[in-house]
Amino acid sequence: MSTPTVKSYEDSAVVIAGGSSGVGLASAFGFLGAGVTRLGLLSRNPERGEAARDRVLERHPEATVEFVPVDVNHPDQVAKAIESAHDQLGSIDVLVSSVSAAYRPELLHSIAAEDFAAIVNGQALPPMYLTRAVLPLMQQQGGGSIINIASDAAKVPTPGESVLGAAMAAIVMFSRTAAMEAKRNGIRVNALTPSLIAGTPTADRVLSDGFSKSLFEKASRMAHLGVAEPEDLAEMVVFLGGPGSARMTGQVISINGGISAG
Repeated sequence: MSTPTVKSYEDSAVVIAGGSSGVGLASAFGFLGAGVTRLGLLSRNPERGEAARDRVLERHPEATVEFVPVDVNHPDQVAKAIESAHDQLGSIDVLVSSVSAAYRPELLHSIAAEDFAAIVNGQALPPMYLTRAVLPLMQQQGGGSIINIASDAAKVPTPGESVLGAAMAAIVMFSRTAAMEAKRNGIRVNALTPSLIAGTPTADRVLSDGFSKSLFEKASRMAHLGVAEPEDLAEMVVFLGGPGSARMTGQVISINGGISAG
Protein backbone atom coordinates (compact mmCIF):
# COMPACT_ATOMS: atom_id res chain seq x y z
CA MET A 1 0.00 0.00 0.00
CA SER A 2 1.44 3.38 -0.99
CA THR A 3 1.85 6.15 1.56
CA PRO A 4 -0.43 9.17 0.99
CA THR A 5 1.39 12.13 -0.44
CA VAL A 6 2.17 14.82 2.11
CA LYS A 7 2.26 18.35 0.75
CA SER A 8 5.45 20.37 0.77
CA TYR A 9 5.60 23.39 3.06
CA GLU A 10 5.32 25.64 0.01
CA ASP A 11 2.01 24.01 -0.97
CA SER A 12 0.53 23.83 2.52
CA ALA A 13 -1.91 26.11 4.30
CA VAL A 14 -1.41 26.17 8.08
CA VAL A 15 -3.89 27.23 10.76
CA ILE A 16 -2.66 27.84 14.31
CA ALA A 17 -5.13 28.17 17.17
CA GLY A 18 -3.49 30.14 19.94
CA GLY A 19 -1.26 31.75 17.35
CA SER A 20 -0.94 35.17 18.96
CA SER A 21 1.78 34.29 21.49
CA GLY A 22 4.05 31.60 22.92
CA VAL A 23 4.43 28.32 21.08
CA GLY A 24 1.69 29.22 18.61
CA LEU A 25 3.37 32.41 17.44
CA ALA A 26 6.81 30.76 17.39
CA SER A 27 5.31 28.00 15.24
CA ALA A 28 3.88 30.60 12.85
CA PHE A 29 7.35 32.05 12.31
CA GLY A 30 8.76 28.54 12.00
CA PHE A 31 6.33 27.47 9.29
CA LEU A 32 6.89 30.63 7.27
CA GLY A 33 10.63 30.17 7.61
CA ALA A 34 10.21 26.64 6.24
CA GLY A 35 8.44 27.91 3.12
CA VAL A 36 4.74 28.10 4.03
CA THR A 37 3.05 31.07 2.37
CA ARG A 38 -0.57 30.67 3.59
CA LEU A 39 -1.16 31.03 7.32
CA GLY A 40 -4.20 31.48 9.53
CA LEU A 41 -3.99 32.66 13.13
CA LEU A 42 -6.84 31.98 15.56
CA SER A 43 -7.06 33.81 18.88
CA ARG A 44 -9.71 34.88 21.35
CA ASN A 45 -8.34 38.41 21.74
CA PRO A 46 -8.77 40.48 18.55
CA GLU A 47 -6.14 43.05 19.52
CA ARG A 48 -3.51 40.41 20.24
CA GLY A 49 -4.48 38.49 17.14
CA GLU A 50 -4.19 41.48 14.85
CA ALA A 51 -0.90 42.47 16.50
CA ALA A 52 0.48 38.97 15.93
CA ARG A 53 -0.65 39.07 12.30
CA ASP A 54 1.15 42.40 11.85
CA ARG A 55 4.33 41.03 13.43
CA VAL A 56 4.30 38.00 11.15
CA LEU A 57 3.66 40.10 8.02
CA GLU A 58 6.41 42.51 9.00
CA ARG A 59 8.89 39.65 8.87
CA HIS A 60 7.23 37.81 5.95
CA PRO A 61 5.46 40.41 3.75
CA GLU A 62 5.26 37.90 0.90
CA ALA A 63 2.93 35.61 2.84
CA THR A 64 -0.85 35.51 3.05
CA VAL A 65 -1.66 35.77 6.76
CA GLU A 66 -5.26 35.85 8.00
CA PHE A 67 -6.54 36.38 11.52
CA VAL A 68 -9.82 34.86 12.69
CA PRO A 69 -11.14 35.66 16.20
CA VAL A 70 -12.67 32.72 18.05
CA ASP A 71 -13.49 31.56 21.56
CA VAL A 72 -12.34 27.94 21.40
CA ASN A 73 -14.57 26.98 24.32
CA HIS A 74 -17.62 27.15 22.05
CA PRO A 75 -17.89 24.44 19.36
CA ASP A 76 -20.12 26.54 17.12
CA GLN A 77 -17.56 29.37 17.06
CA VAL A 78 -14.77 26.88 16.39
CA ALA A 79 -16.64 25.39 13.45
CA LYS A 80 -17.27 28.84 11.94
CA ALA A 81 -13.65 29.93 12.48
CA ILE A 82 -12.27 26.82 10.81
CA GLU A 83 -14.67 27.27 7.90
CA SER A 84 -13.66 30.93 7.57
CA ALA A 85 -9.95 30.10 7.63
CA HIS A 86 -10.50 27.38 5.04
CA ASP A 87 -12.36 29.76 2.75
CA GLN A 88 -9.68 32.44 3.05
CA LEU A 89 -6.69 30.14 2.62
CA GLY A 90 -8.15 27.67 0.12
CA SER A 91 -7.34 24.63 2.26
CA ILE A 92 -6.16 23.62 5.71
CA ASP A 93 -3.30 21.16 5.46
CA VAL A 94 -1.94 21.61 8.98
CA LEU A 95 -3.84 22.47 12.16
CA VAL A 96 -1.95 23.35 15.33
CA SER A 97 -3.91 23.55 18.58
CA SER A 98 -1.81 25.55 21.04
CA VAL A 99 -4.59 26.64 23.37
CA SER A 100 -4.87 26.31 27.12
CA ALA A 101 -6.87 27.94 29.87
CA ALA A 102 -5.16 29.90 32.64
CA TYR A 103 -4.23 27.53 35.45
CA ARG A 104 -2.04 27.39 38.55
CA PRO A 105 -1.18 24.03 40.15
CA GLU A 106 -2.89 23.38 43.47
CA LEU A 107 -2.96 20.29 45.65
CA LEU A 108 -6.16 18.30 45.29
CA HIS A 109 -7.50 19.07 48.74
CA SER A 110 -7.25 22.79 47.90
CA ILE A 111 -9.34 22.56 44.73
CA ALA A 112 -13.09 22.94 45.19
CA ALA A 113 -14.95 19.97 43.76
CA GLU A 114 -17.31 22.31 41.95
CA ASP A 115 -14.31 23.67 39.99
CA PHE A 116 -13.35 20.30 38.51
CA ALA A 117 -15.65 20.52 35.50
CA ALA A 118 -14.44 23.99 34.51
CA ILE A 119 -10.79 22.91 34.70
CA VAL A 120 -11.30 19.72 32.69
CA ASN A 121 -13.62 21.28 30.12
CA GLY A 122 -11.52 24.43 29.68
CA GLN A 123 -8.33 22.48 29.08
CA ALA A 124 -9.45 19.33 27.28
CA LEU A 125 -12.34 20.32 25.04
CA PRO A 126 -10.86 23.09 22.81
CA PRO A 127 -8.35 20.78 21.03
CA MET A 128 -11.15 18.26 20.56
CA TYR A 129 -13.46 20.89 19.06
CA LEU A 130 -10.72 22.06 16.70
CA THR A 131 -9.83 18.54 15.59
CA ARG A 132 -13.47 17.67 14.98
CA ALA A 133 -14.05 20.84 12.96
CA VAL A 134 -11.09 20.37 10.63
CA LEU A 135 -11.39 16.60 10.18
CA PRO A 136 -14.05 16.55 7.44
CA LEU A 137 -12.12 19.16 5.43
CA MET A 138 -8.95 17.10 5.60
CA GLN A 139 -10.89 13.94 4.73
CA GLN A 140 -12.25 15.61 1.60
CA GLN A 141 -8.80 16.72 0.45
CA GLY A 142 -7.22 13.35 1.23
CA GLY A 143 -4.80 14.23 3.99
CA GLY A 144 -3.45 16.63 6.56
CA SER A 145 -1.63 16.94 9.86
CA ILE A 146 -3.11 17.83 13.25
CA ILE A 147 -0.83 18.72 16.15
CA ASN A 148 -2.40 19.06 19.60
CA ILE A 149 -0.39 20.52 22.47
CA ALA A 150 -1.12 19.18 25.96
CA SER A 151 1.45 18.92 28.77
CA ASP A 152 3.65 16.42 30.58
CA ALA A 153 0.97 16.28 33.26
CA ALA A 154 -0.73 13.83 30.90
CA LYS A 155 2.07 11.31 31.43
CA VAL A 156 3.86 12.14 34.69
CA PRO A 157 1.98 12.16 38.03
CA THR A 158 2.79 15.60 39.41
CA PRO A 159 1.61 16.94 42.78
CA GLY A 160 -0.65 19.90 42.18
CA GLU A 161 -1.78 18.70 38.74
CA SER A 162 -4.31 15.97 39.53
CA VAL A 163 -7.28 17.54 37.75
CA LEU A 164 -5.13 19.25 35.14
CA GLY A 165 -3.36 15.95 34.47
CA ALA A 166 -6.70 14.27 33.88
CA ALA A 167 -7.57 16.93 31.30
CA MET A 168 -4.19 16.63 29.57
CA ALA A 169 -4.43 12.84 29.51
CA ALA A 170 -7.81 13.26 27.83
CA ILE A 171 -6.18 15.34 25.06
CA VAL A 172 -3.48 12.71 24.58
CA MET A 173 -5.83 9.73 24.36
CA PHE A 174 -8.21 11.68 22.15
CA SER A 175 -5.33 12.50 19.78
CA ARG A 176 -4.03 8.93 19.68
CA THR A 177 -7.49 7.50 18.99
CA ALA A 178 -8.23 10.15 16.36
CA ALA A 179 -4.95 9.20 14.71
CA MET A 180 -6.06 5.58 14.40
CA GLU A 181 -9.41 6.61 12.94
CA ALA A 182 -8.04 9.22 10.53
CA LYS A 183 -5.01 7.41 9.12
CA ARG A 184 -7.08 5.71 6.40
CA ASN A 185 -7.74 9.19 4.99
CA GLY A 186 -4.08 10.18 5.06
CA ILE A 187 -4.53 12.35 8.15
CA ARG A 188 -1.88 12.33 10.87
CA VAL A 189 -2.62 13.33 14.46
CA ASN A 190 0.20 13.80 16.97
CA ALA A 191 0.52 15.47 20.36
CA LEU A 192 3.24 17.41 22.16
CA THR A 193 3.48 17.34 25.94
CA PRO A 194 5.82 20.09 27.18
CA SER A 195 6.54 20.88 30.79
CA LEU A 196 7.73 24.34 31.78
CA ILE A 197 8.23 26.64 28.76
CA ALA A 198 10.34 29.71 29.46
CA GLY A 199 9.18 33.15 28.42
CA THR A 200 5.45 32.41 28.29
CA PRO A 201 2.55 33.89 30.29
CA THR A 202 1.95 30.46 31.84
CA ALA A 203 5.56 30.25 33.06
CA ASP A 204 5.31 33.73 34.55
CA ARG A 205 2.08 32.79 36.30
CA VAL A 206 3.22 29.48 37.82
CA LEU A 207 6.59 30.90 38.91
CA SER A 208 5.10 33.96 40.62
CA ASP A 209 4.54 32.58 44.14
CA GLY A 210 3.17 29.84 46.33
CA PHE A 211 3.11 26.09 45.79
CA SER A 212 3.36 26.29 42.01
CA LYS A 213 6.52 28.42 42.28
CA SER A 214 8.35 25.78 44.33
CA LEU A 215 7.03 23.01 42.06
CA PHE A 216 8.27 24.55 38.84
CA GLU A 217 11.49 25.89 40.29
CA LYS A 218 12.29 22.26 41.13
CA ALA A 219 11.29 21.27 37.59
CA SER A 220 13.61 23.87 36.09
CA ARG A 221 16.51 22.51 38.15
CA MET A 222 15.82 19.06 36.68
CA ALA A 223 16.03 20.40 33.12
CA HIS A 224 19.75 19.75 32.77
CA LEU A 225 19.51 20.24 28.99
CA GLY A 226 17.90 23.63 29.56
CA VAL A 227 14.32 24.72 30.13
CA ALA A 228 12.43 24.51 26.84
CA GLU A 229 11.60 27.73 25.00
CA PRO A 230 8.73 28.31 22.54
CA GLU A 231 11.10 27.89 19.59
CA ASP A 232 12.06 24.40 20.79
CA LEU A 233 8.45 23.30 20.59
CA ALA A 234 7.93 25.18 17.34
CA GLU A 235 10.67 23.22 15.58
CA MET A 236 8.90 19.94 16.40
CA VAL A 237 5.53 21.42 15.39
CA VAL A 238 6.93 22.41 12.00
CA PHE A 239 8.46 18.95 11.54
CA LEU A 240 5.16 17.22 12.37
CA GLY A 241 3.37 19.46 9.88
CA GLY A 242 5.69 18.63 6.99
CA PRO A 243 6.70 15.79 4.70
CA GLY A 244 9.51 14.62 6.99
CA SER A 245 6.91 13.15 9.36
CA ALA A 246 4.79 11.48 6.67
CA ARG A 247 4.78 8.14 8.53
CA MET A 248 4.31 9.52 12.05
CA THR A 249 0.91 9.46 13.69
CA GLY A 250 -0.51 8.80 17.13
CA GLN A 251 2.75 9.85 18.80
CA VAL A 252 3.08 11.82 22.05
CA ILE A 253 6.34 13.73 22.28
CA SER A 254 7.84 15.56 25.24
CA ILE A 255 10.37 18.36 24.80
CA ASN A 256 11.28 19.35 28.34
CA GLY A 257 15.05 19.52 28.72
CA GLY A 258 15.14 16.34 30.81
CA ILE A 259 12.56 17.22 33.46
CA SER A 260 10.95 13.84 32.88
CA ALA A 261 11.16 10.81 30.59
CA GLY A 262 8.23 8.83 29.35
